[in-house]
Amino acid sequence: TGIVKTEFFTFAEPPEEMILESGERLGPITLAYETYGTLNSEKNNAILIEHALSGSAHAAGRHHPDDKYPGWWDTYIGPGKPFDTDKYFVICSNVIGGCSGSTGPASINPFTGRTYALDFPMVTIKDMVNAQFHLVNYLGIKKLLAVAGGSMGGMQALQWSVSYPHMVNS
Repeated sequence: TGIVKTEFFTFAEPPEEMILESGERLGPITLAYETYGTLNSEKNNAILIEHALSGSAHAAGRHHPDDKYPGWWDTYIGPGKPFDTDKYFVICSNVIGGCSGSTGPASINPFTGRTYALDFPMVTIKDMVNAQFHLVNYLGIKKLLAVAGGSMGGMQALQWSVSYPHMVNS
């Protein structure tokens, strides 16, 4: 997959914070994400990869030539691999509440000016998927070809099919 760069997308700026399942409001929200391959002109070749609890947006490739470790699913994402980046546009975002670039306990609470730490609200799989929905829309994708992941990523994939069935082909 080569050298990849983590990107950042911010949304839910106050006063339009995202309402979590708990009823609490969270915003602004930043999602760290990486993409691999090229989105075609019809924007119908996008696959969303979901990470497990200990994962991150860094699913494939390396961040720099001396990077000791490739992304956590590098075996499966890239040219000629199951998630073939010569055919598919692959997206992986770090979940909200995660510790790898997306809004989480280490982020600054805009109301206090300090890290959220233990004040970070409880987030659910559905909240994670709702945040990803905003990223997919930002990328201009109306329907995902597929959503895949293992462990907690599998739960997110299932939630996509429940929350946004019109946006998931498989």
